[in-house]
Amino acid sequence: MKRLIRWLVILGFLGGLGFLVTGPLGRYMKERNRVVYRDAEVTRGRIAAVVNATGTIQPVLSVKIGSVVSGPIVKIYVDYNSDVKVGDPLADVDPKVYQANLDRDQANVDSAMAALLSANAMWDTRKAEVKQALARRDQASNDKERYEQLQALNKNFTSATEMDKYTYDLKSFEALVDVAKASVKQAQAAVKQAEAQVKQAKAGYDLSKTNLGYTKIESPVDGIVIERKIDAGQTMAAQFQTPELFVIGKNMREEMLVFAAVDEADIGYIVEAEKTGQPVHFTVESYPDELFKATILPKTGIRMNSTTTQNVVTYPVVVSAPNPDLKLRPGMTANVSFQLREKESALRIPNAALRFYPQRDQVRPEDRHILENKPQAASDEGVAATPSAQEKAEARRHRNRRHVWVVDGDFLRAVEVVTGLSSAHHTEMVAGELVEDQKLVTGIQPKR
Repeated sequence: MKRLIRWLVILGFLGGLGFLVTGPLGRYMKERNRVVYRDAEVTRGRIAAVVNATGTIQPVLSVKIGSVVSGPIVKIYVDYNSDVKVGDPLADVDPKVYQANLDRDQANVDSAMAALLSANAMWDTRKAEVKQALARRDQASNDKERYEQLQALNKNFTSATEMDKYTYDLKSFEALVDVAKASVKQAQAAVKQAEAQVKQAKAGYDLSKTNLGYTKIESPVDGIVIERKIDAGQTMAAQFQTPELFVIGKNMREEMLVFAAVDEADIGYIVEAEKTGQPVHFTVESYPDELFKATILPKTGIRMNSTTTQNVVTYPVVVSAPNPDLKLRPGMTANVSFQLREKESALRIPNAALRFYPQRDQVRPEDRHILENKPQAASDEGVAATPSAQEKAEARRHRNRRHVWVVDGDFLRAVEVVTGLSSAHHTEMVAGELVEDQKLVTGIQPKR
C-alpha cells in the first residue's frame, strides 16, 4: 500500500513538472518557429514611369577635313581642342608647284588673248574689204545700166566692145565680192577658234587658281578640333583618295546628341512620350552626380532603322542636350531615362510587395486558390496549345490586376489591386482596398 502511494506521488510530481515545463516550452517553440515578415508601407507621392536605355554621345556633325591637292604640309595652325570658325586656316600645303602652274596658265591666257585680238583685227579687215568690193560692184552695175539706157536711145552711142567691157567689169567685181565674203567667213572662223583657245586657257587658269587655293586648308564649320591626323612636314598624296587631316565637331558648345538604343518593346512608349513632350534625362560616368536634361529631336529623333544583335531588336532614338561647359565629350556612354508619364500625388505600392509570393501554408484557406496554377489548355492531340494573338492581347490588358499580401492573424490575406504607372521602387495603385500607411508584406525575415 505504501509502495502504491509512493508511486502515485512520484507520478503526480512528474506530471505536474511536465505540465509546468511543456506549457512555457510549447509557447516558446511556437514563438520561435513563427514566421516573421518584412513589410513596407503604402505611401502617397510623385511617381514617374520611365524607359531606360544606353547611348553614346556624339557631336551634331563630325566634319572630316581632307586635302584635294598633294604635297608636303608646310604649316599647321590648330591642334587638338582648338576652337575654330568658318574660314579659319587649319593648315597649308606647299604652294610652289601650284603657283608655277598658275603663272604658266596666265601666260597661256595672255597668248590666247593676243591671238584673239589679231583674229578680230583680221576679221574687221576682211569685212572692210567686203564693203569695198560691194561698193565697186555697185558702181560697175550702175555704169553698165547707164550705158544700156543710152544705147537704147541711140544704138550708135556706144560700141559693143564698150558694153562687153562694162559687163566684164561687173562680173569681176561680183567675183571679188564672193572672194571677200569667203575671206570674212574664214576670219570669223579664226575668231571663234581664238575665242575657244581663250576659254580653254582661262579654264586652265581657273583650275590652277583653284588648286592653289586648295593649298590653304580652311574650316568649313564652327566647332572644335576633335582629332588632328597630320604633322608639319608630312607629305600627302591625294591622287587616289582624299587624305583625312582633321575631324571637327560642329557647335559642340551649343548642342550634343545622344544616340540611344531602345528595345523594340519600348519604342511605342517612346513615340507617345515624344508626342506629349515628356522630358528626357541622362547621366554620364564622368559626372555621376550631375543630371543632364535633353529632348528628343523633332521628326528625326525616333528613327526607323533597326539593329539586331543576338536576336534583340533595338531602334535608335536621338536626343539633344546643351553643352555650354563642354562636359559632354564625343564617345561618352550615357545612361538615358525617357519619362513616359508622371503623377504628382499617387498612392504608391512598393514593388517588393508586388514581387512577394508566399507559400501555400502561409496563406489563409480562402485565398489559397490564388496560388494555384491554372491548367494549360491542350489540343486534341494532347499537346499544350499556343495562345493566339487575341488571347495574348487579352492577357496583356489584364496584366495590371495584381495581388499583394497583408498579415491577418497567423496567416496572410490577399488584396487585389489594379496597378498603373511603375517606377524603379514603386507602382501606382489605380484601384484597390489599400490605404495610405498600410503595411504590406515584402518578404520573410531570416531566422536567427
